[in-house]
Amino acid sequence: MTATFGAPSTLRSGSDVDLGPAVELVSKEEGHRQPLAPEFVSAEDFSPLEVAYDFGRITREEIEAGPRNIWRYKRLLPVPSNVEEIPNTEPGCTKLIRADRLAKALGVKRIWVKDDTGNPTHSFKDRVVAVALAAAREFGFEVLACPSTGNLANAVAAAAARAGWDSVVLIPSSLERAKVLTTAVYDGSLIAVDGNYDDVNRLATELAAENETWAFVNVNVRPYYSEGSKTLAFEVAEQLGWRIPEQIVVPIASGSQLTKVDKGFKELGEVGLVEQTPYKVFGAQATGCSPVSHAFKSGHDVVQPVKPDTIARSLAIGNPADGPYVLDTVSRTGGSVEDVTDEEVVEGIRLLARTEGIFAETAGGVTVATAKKLIEAGKIDPDAETVLLITGDGLKTLDAVEDHIGPKATVPPKVDAVNRVLRG
Repeated sequence: MTATFGAPSTLRSGSDVDLGPAVELVSKEEGHRQPLAPEFVSAEDFSPLEVAYDFGRITREEIEAGPRNIWRYKRLLPVPSNVEEIPNTEPGCTKLIRADRLAKALGVKRIWVKDDTGNPTHSFKDRVVAVALAAAREFGFEVLACPSTGNLANAVAAAAARAGWDSVVLIPSSLERAKVLTTAVYDGSLIAVDGNYDDVNRLATELAAENETWAFVNVNVRPYYSEGSKTLAFEVAEQLGWRIPEQIVVPIASGSQLTKVDKGFKELGEVGLVEQTPYKVFGAQATGCSPVSHAFKSGHDVVQPVKPDTIARSLAIGNPADGPYVLDTVSRTGGSVEDVTDEEVVEGIRLLARTEGIFAETAGGVTVATAKKLIEAGKIDPDAETVLLITGDGLKTLDAVEDHIGPKATVPPKVDAVNRVLRG
């Protein structure tokens, strides 16, 4: 499909939109409040805006009776009250796997893997895009768009196709071939840009200002989009029997996922769905793009931008928008941020695959390798229950492992030839 370039329509805002329990936007720095609108920066203090709610009374039974997707949590999200009735990709309710073999390999008591490769386009981005699309429809947008390092491109193109919308997706021209193809197949407007993600993101911001009917999910509707990451926290808590894990390791790209997982845990406690027990949040980055890790280890509260150089391209955001808030979250919860080399990323992918049968993309390799490093450094308590977020499928980043794995041998079709190989 081709994006619509017609005359701009008048977008709705405030009381004209049905976003369920969402009541207003609030600035993250000074708490300035304003009506619900497709805006992402406060005009008062120039800090990011996030959604504020009036949740009312919510019960576990009500949630458990809901659909087997993220809309079971619709009363905790900025989405219309009938959101599940409108065509969408229905992400969520992915597996939480008790990873005993991985735990043994890492020398810890208990690890759970939240395997988000089971989403419609095989990454957690389906969650945030579904929420963004629901909000964008209420505001009156007509085109779904994004700048992306890959997974978001897949999710936006698929969600737009399912909804019958046009899409505009901007990607770095160096993106992994698999992610290019798994976006292009949905036949939206996929445009490769010569530059890294930060260049693509700046271009998207300019385009969002010029095209009123385009909902850039991680730009002009970012406050709603980012709330979708809370559903990871909601599902983990529900799958653990309505309790919060003691430790959780989250990969960092923009940093939004980590801060929203934390927000999700806090909101569950505030509405009485879980006991408000302490937990620690740990952030994971690749060394080739680790501005948040560097700031944390240096004791800085400002994240200095870097030029990405890592195989973990889905995390290759050199100027992470939520970097400072990641630092606040990990410090407040008693966690930390660590980074790992590309070699460690590959070994993390292979370790998870051979112990638990889960093939993660490079971001998952970062999470596993970072957890290993934190355990060895004594920063993750080996006796505390730990959850690792695996946010994307390894089939998307085959180039990262293709030089490291393959057949053990090539033999003629004879039994003795196979036996010789197996005997070593």
